[in-house]
Amino acid sequence: MRSIDLSPLYRSFIGSDHLASLIDAATRAEKQSGYPPYNIELLADDKYRITMAIAGFGKDDVSIEVADNTLTISGNKQTDNDNADRKFLHKGISERNFERKFQLGDHVKVLAADLENGLLHIDLERVIPEAKKPRKIEIGSKLFENQ
Repeated sequence: MRSIDLSPLYRSFIGSDHLASLIDAATRAEKQSGYPPYNIELLADDKYRITMAIAGFGKDDVSIEVADNTLTISGNKQTDNDNADRKFLHKGISERNFERKFQLGDHVKVLAADLENGLLHIDLERVIPEAKKPRKIEIGSKLFENQ
């Protein structure tokens, strides 16, 4: 896959630097490896769940952070000196460190995270503020009263 340099376009993104950062994040996401594998589920109209397969990682090895509509999940496995003496005939369970980022939409909040049986579940919900929700206007009604 080829890499596209978007830095000359930043001069044109005056006041729209958020758009430029989204484009950069999208190109970086394409370069990520497939580790660890994950699913994104739609549980209800505005509820989602991200499930990641992180076998071998415990609660203390995983960090979950949300900043600027970006959910960052990173795993940092401490090397165990006891495992240095072990000899594997086949090692298929990867215990390498990882970092996976997800761009969250506006008004998406992380509700909970749980680690069970080697699967990390992160529940999300889109909470639309009352002012942004569509409302029905009756014909002939007055929205603003003269004071």
